[in-house]
Parts: sequence; C-alpha cells; structure tokens
Amino acid sequence: MPNSNWLLPEYIQDMLPDEAWRIEHMRASVLELLRLSGYQLVVPPLLEYAEALLVNGSHDMDLRTFKLVDQLSGRTLALRADITPQVARIDAHLLNCQGVTRLCYAGSVLHTQPAGLMRTREPLQIGAELYGHSGLESDLEVQRLMLQALTALGIFGVHLDLGHVALFRALVRRAEIGNALEAELFGVLQGKDVSALRTLVADLPQEVKNALLALPQLYGGVEVIARARATLPHYPEVLAALDELEQVAVHLQPLAHGIGIDLAELRGYHYHSGMVFAAYHAGSHDAIALGGRYDDVGKSFGRARPATGFSMDLRQLHGLLAQQAQPKGVLAPHRSDPALQEKIAQLRAQGHAVVVDLLGDPSLRHELNCDRELVLRDGAWHVAELKF
Repeated sequence: MPNSNWLLPEYIQDMLPDEAWRIEHMRASVLELLRLSGYQLVVPPLLEYAEALLVNGSHDMDLRTFKLVDQLSGRTLALRADITPQVARIDAHLLNCQGVTRLCYAGSVLHTQPAGLMRTREPLQIGAELYGHSGLESDLEVQRLMLQALTALGIFGVHLDLGHVALFRALVRRAEIGNALEAELFGVLQGKDVSALRTLVADLPQEVKNALLALPQLYGGVEVIARARATLPHYPEVLAALDELEQVAVHLQPLAHGIGIDLAELRGYHYHSGMVFAAYHAGSHDAIALGGRYDDVGKSFGRARPATGFSMDLRQLHGLLAQQAQPKGVLAPHRSDPALQEKIAQLRAQGHAVVVDLLGDPSLRHELNCDRELVLRDGAWHVAELKF
C-alpha cells in the first residue's frame, strides 16, 4: 500500500515559497498602513477556552470552531475561528483603556468548514478594531482603511456593499417578536426567500409586516436609501440607520468602484449591532473583506464598549493578484575567501539574495532560484549573468 502520510486534510494547503513570500509582503504592507494610522499590533494565542471564543452564543461560530479537551484542566478548549473576540478580550481586560483604542492583528484561524467556494479552512486573517467610539466617524475610519488596504495590495475595482442590522432589530422590537420567530425571519431574509417570508409575517402588525416584506426588495445602488425612506416606517432607529448609510456612501464614493445598499443583509446579525459592510471583487465569488459595528462584543468579558472593525483573508486576496515569482538571487561558490564573504555581505546589505552553492553541482543550479553568480575576475569578485 503506497504511503499517503504526505496528504493533507481537505481544504488545508501548504504555502510554497512564491506564495508564502508574497503573502508575507502583503501582511507587512497592510500592518504598516495600520501602524501609520495609529493601530497597535496584538498577537492573541491560537488556542483559548471555548467560552471566550464563542461570544454572544453565535450558533454559526460554534459550528465553525474546532474544539478539544484540555488535558491539564479538563475544560473545553477551542482553536480560534475568528480573532475579533480575542482582540475584544484584550481591550476589555489587558489594556483596559478608557478612551479610544485602535488594535490590529494578523494570524491564522481554523474553520471546521470552508467559508466559501474554494476557500481554505485555514485563512490568514488580518484586520483592525477600533474601541471606545460610537459615532459614524469611527465607522468611516475603519471602512476607509479597509479600502485603502486593498488598494495598497494592488486590488482595484472593489465594490463596497453596505447594510444595517439596526433596521431589522427595530422592526423586531416594535412588533415584540419572540426569539424563535426572529431566528426564522433572519434565515429567510438572508436567503431572500420572499415566499417563506410572507408566511412568517402573516400575523404581524400591518406596518411591521409591510416593512419586513419590503426589505428583500431594498437592494441596489445608493438610490435604495431614498426608496427605503418612502417605504419603511419612520421609526427613529430606522431613520438614523438610513442617515448613517447615506453619509457613509457619500464619503466613500471616491474610494470604491461602486457602492451598493442591501437592507436585508444581516450577516453576523447575532454579532453585529449597527452598520455592516463587505468588499467584493470580480475575481471572487465571496466577499474579499468584511466588517461592521459590534458594540456588544465585549459584554462577554464584562466590559461592553463601542466597537467597529474589519478583517480579510490574505490567502484569498493572494489569489486575486497576478502570479509573480520571487526575484532571482545571486549564486556564490562555497569557498573560504574573506574577499568573497565581504562581497556577499555587501550584496545582502543592498537587498540582494545571495545563495551559497554548497553542493557545487552545475546540474542542480536551476533549483536555487538564481540568475546571476559571483565570479572571480582580475583578483576581485564580480556579479555576472548565470549560465546553465
């Protein structure tokens, strides 16, 4: 029987050198943008107690999370499926700042199931979170940073979709809808199943019934906001949400290829509390970056604070970029020569990769990713074109 120990689980992949170096460069570029914007880097652990990672009783997150038993404590541990709850814990208890806190992160997360078509179960998540400010200014800052990060990575033609979970929440609360029906309504709205929606809202107050039936139709361009004002009841929460969407659309129009509004978009409903947003690109079936406001996320840690943020998967984004091989290096012979060592150090200080040919086998030179070599000429070492 052939040895299959080299096989990996489904939707788990290695990153080989070209991809790994490119993604590392992408990671550094985004983190530098965030650093210059005042965000502080944190590195939470991959493993935590399960209850710390499964905030707000999210059923979706629970299904997505790998769990195991800690042999030291006997408690259930979880491998993080999202870094956001960990950053909220750090803000709530380790930093414990009273004003605005800006944090960023980059690290692997693990999912029991892939999040989308052809997606890995081990995304490399990078993102930013802003705590301590509930105004629209912080939503705009985070969304602007997300679009700037995508541009910095060379990803253009990004379409920004906006939604607001406060609209659905306001309708549910006004009609005093129970948890079971609320969950059903959430499901059919996400699927835009209008037929099932009609059945579910049949016995609700007419005003709320009409509004819920209208939500799946309220998607498209920015003009949707005007249609929503004419269609939805003028509850203060509804009007405030529409005002926020309008202001964000105006401010971010120059940074996005297009802006869409979807008032039935409730992604992360049990997680988010206000505006939600997603970036889309023609090269991907799924959103390439996600975010939103989640003012209650810190409640699980005893300190709820206003919060908004975004995250993206660098491995997914890498697939949108034109494939590029790493720059070729300079091949150096394996020789104890002080002048050679000095030349190698000089080239490396200038940013050139120098690879020492330990085997000295000309037939294997093509494996060393070099297109130049160091040759001794007239008593000095010079860089010359490498000929195979």
